[in-house]
Amino acid sequence: MIFKVYYQPDSTKRPVRENTKSLYIEADSEPEALLMVEHNTDYSIEYVEQLDEKALAYEKQNPNFKMTSF
Repeated sequence: MIFKVYYQPDSTKRPVRENTKSLYIEADSEPEALLMVEHNTDYSIEYVEQLDEKALAYEKQNPNFKMTSF
């Protein structure tokens, strides 16, 4: 399954909506995706969203789409 993880790049600062970024990761479950990002980054994670086929196809249209691997 593919998950879109919304995060703040600096966990020491107050979250600001305009600073929210996202990454895409493959994992077996939402908790596993969350743990993978938490253990490999210093990001402040806001939300983890599982992408269905239509949502994934839409996200892939973005030229900046890139799968993250740890």
